[in-house]
Amino acid sequence: MESYIVSARKYRPKNFEEVVGQKHITDTLENEIRLNKLAQAFLFTGPRGVGKTTCARILAKLVNSTSEDDENKDYSFNIFELDAASNNSVDDIRMLIDQVRIPPQTGKYKVYIIDEVHMLSSAAFNAFLKTLEEPPKYAIFILATTERHKILPTILSRCQVFNFKRIAIQEMVVHLQKIADVEGIEYEIDALHLIAEKADGGLRDALSLFDMLVSFGNGKIKYTDAAENLSLLDRDIFFSLVSKFQKKDVPGSLVTFHKVLEQGFEPHLVLGGLAEHFRNLLISKDPQTIPFLEVSEKHKKSYFEQSKECSAAFILNAMQICYEFESGIRASKNPAFYTELALVKLCHLQDVIQLGITLEELKKKVLN
Repeated sequence: MESYIVSARKYRPKNFEEVVGQKHITDTLENEIRLNKLAQAFLFTGPRGVGKTTCARILAKLVNSTSEDDENKDYSFNIFELDAASNNSVDDIRMLIDQVRIPPQTGKYKVYIIDEVHMLSSAAFNAFLKTLEEPPKYAIFILATTERHKILPTILSRCQVFNFKRIAIQEMVVHLQKIADVEGIEYEIDALHLIAEKADGGLRDALSLFDMLVSFGNGKIKYTDAAENLSLLDRDIFFSLVSKFQKKDVPGSLVTFHKVLEQGFEPHLVLGGLAEHFRNLLISKDPQTIPFLEVSEKHKKSYFEQSKECSAAFILNAMQICYEFESGIRASKNPAFYTELALVKLCHLQDVIQLGITLEELKKKVLN
């Protein structure tokens, strides 16, 4: 049986053109190589799974390539990787420093990639500082971390810092579509959007979820399967709840909520989901802000239609209720009852808003 390779490894970028969502960084690095203006120390910082180590490996390979034909040549003996999470002592750094003293046998540079560099001990950082300050001409250091604030200022000041950003949902969806097309996998676009949302900006996490859903669906990725396996509530539930709030339908709201509980979801997910839903409705009220919605075209249309039915006052007050109840639910001894109270309050919100307007008009009449 042929060995299986996970998508995160199989589709790991081999050059800067294939890197997703970090064009501001890849363009800069390509220009530095082309103009021969490479720094000797880099710090790649950003969330997990966004391409820091991948870009470090591509850069390490390209700095020794003298031509396009040379890019495929194996320079692995010039590249050294150290995982600082498990090799963080001063002795580990001293061994690395001893290696730095030896010039490369082939190629122009020796490249040292130190992953999770924030895990180095204080003694290790101090031992590394002198080498980083005055490295040999043939040495390039690429440090990668998810926690820049833990890096000593003396280290930061000696590095060219590149801030990797979270990958946008739409960019991830397009990338997942390409992989699905290559692999011959059937998919629903809304399902890919759910994967991208759950990944929270990390492409590696998105690819792991993608593989899981392909296995679950036997080569097909469906929206319902994605929602179930990723423990995400279907957006239609929130559209339904808001419609019930507009109609002041307390029984209907509570029935919908208990159906959600029967599916195994926690009460706080309903409040959190509603808060996000109202935020999306507020954004949908103006054509200029609709592009900020990171959802499928189908759901963009649904948000736009429902936003027309809700006043700005209703949406803003509803958001405040959801956030207040979501903050307090952790301290509640009965989260389900606490959420029911929030839903009842949302059902009567329009009456409260109208009463507030009436009282305000009455004050104006009295004062006049």
